[in-house]
Amino acid sequence: MLSYPFHGLFPKKRFTLPAYARPWLKPSGQAAAIPRIIWQTNFTDQVTLPVYLNYLFNRLMAPRFEYRFMVTEARHQFIAQHYGDEIIDSYSRLQIGAAQADFWRLLVLQHHGGVYLDIDAHAIWPLSDIIPADIEELYVVTRRGDFSNYFFASKPNNPNLEQLIKQVNSNIKDNQLTNVFDLTGPGVFNQWLKMDEVPTVSYRHASNQGSFTNEHFQYIDKAAGKWTKEQKTVSIIRPEEK
Repeated sequence: MLSYPFHGLFPKKRFTLPAYARPWLKPSGQAAAIPRIIWQTNFTDQVTLPVYLNYLFNRLMAPRFEYRFMVTEARHQFIAQHYGDEIIDSYSRLQIGAAQADFWRLLVLQHHGGVYLDIDAHAIWPLSDIIPADIEELYVVTRRGDFSNYFFASKPNNPNLEQLIKQVNSNIKDNQLTNVFDLTGPGVFNQWLKMDEVPTVSYRHASNQGSFTNEHFQYIDKAAGKWTKEQKTVSIIRPEEK
């Protein structure tokens, strides 16, 4: 609530999210199967006070994790550098930022490993406690009892992530789905992952969304608004060139 008067007094004030930040503390204990890296993305690195406070809180909850952040252009460059023509071609057809971010988070964790958090998501407990050093992947379960993709963690070269990447790529090629949720988002996780076959954690113990920020402060500089609104006026997938 304090952010409303703050941005009322300073409507143009923004805070910069770093592309890279070192861990606040040196790593300790055994080497972890999942690299101690937090990954986030957004359409801009210039954010409002609530989004920046959310970032700082995550750093506090993960002082031994490095932080890496990519804007829209950096996501494209990363995929072009590390993946083949088929993947970059599919990714380039996505016209909604949230769908691009869905695909990118799978690709970046498959390549580097680490922990993905949505820009408005925050850890509930210290990440080193949520993610034991000896596990190779972890997925969040929502209050509805299904998977989401606003938080997940993985080692590099994870067979489960490889399957999710293949399915997203297939969904883009088929171009039959009209909702970001099902085409690139949690719907893909729920289609392929099995609760009894992968490590899971309740959102109550791992990560939650919207405690620091809300849709207004998150999309204040984006005229199209949240993806739920944008997909009503913009086709998720650009038609394939003939």
